Amino acid sequence: MSVVLPHTQRSWIGKAHMIGQTVKPTYFRPGTLHNDDGTTHARPSPAGAKEQEEWVLVDGTPASCVQIGLYHYFQERGPVDLVISGPNYGRNSTAVFSLSSGTVGGALEAAICKRKAIALSYAFFSRNHDPEIIASASALSVRLINYLYENWSDDVDLYTVNVPLVENVETKKVMWTKMLQNYWGPGSCFQEVDDDSADPEDEEQRIREGEGEPEGKTTKVSTRHTHKHFKWAPRFTDVYKSVEEAGPGNDGWTVKEGFTR
Repeated sequence: MSVVLPHTQRSWIGKAHMIGQTVKPTYFRPGTLHNDDGTTHARPSPAGAKEQEEWVLVDGTPASCVQIGLYHYFQERGPVDLVISGPNYGRNSTAVFSLSSGTVGGALEAAICKRKAIALSYAFFSRNHDPEIIASASALSVRLINYLYENWSDDVDLYTVNVPLVENVETKKVMWTKMLQNYWGPGSCFQEVDDDSADPEDEEQRIREGEGEPEGKTTKVSTRHTHKHFKWAPRFTDVYKSVEEAGPGNDGWTVKEGFTR
């Protein structure tokens, strides 16, 4: 297994590449399972060092990781015949989630590089990620990936798989479904917030612009825009409502019911 992944979370970034950015790698050597004792290094292991698993972390996007992994690392291992993007913690079902997903974006990048690709997501319903539930989801994921690889359809470029983090997921149904075409509800996904990070130069300019006015007199300044700050604040209730209204049979409903799709 060859691993290249972003060095930090890259949710909601789709299949983007950062134009003009020089992507810089670091190298992570995993520790023991369920323990945060892996180590990160500025340089890869030197030639002749003890053989050890080493992941490449890049300050880029999932799609960039795919490009770098396919063409700039691991050549001595032979050609890559399958790219797995994920597992992502969070569902990537329905159009609203999937079309913005960095995980799906990584799989899309692999597909247009003519590689078989699977986007794997773990749909969770609470932040309590029980290690036993994750282990069960991982075991099921391995079986599904092996099955898909060995039974790959000629007309398929990529599969997207959602495994819910629920008890006994290995004993529940695995379903093949269509993606639900849903939409955001009315209104913006951004919330206006106060500017709480005033820049000193801006503050000085504001003060200087007020100098020289006769006492008691102000000049009305006309501007086309009001300066505002915005925070990403999507209303996921719109998405969940669309799943409820669509009824059974789509990918959103399947994951909501605790089945793998």
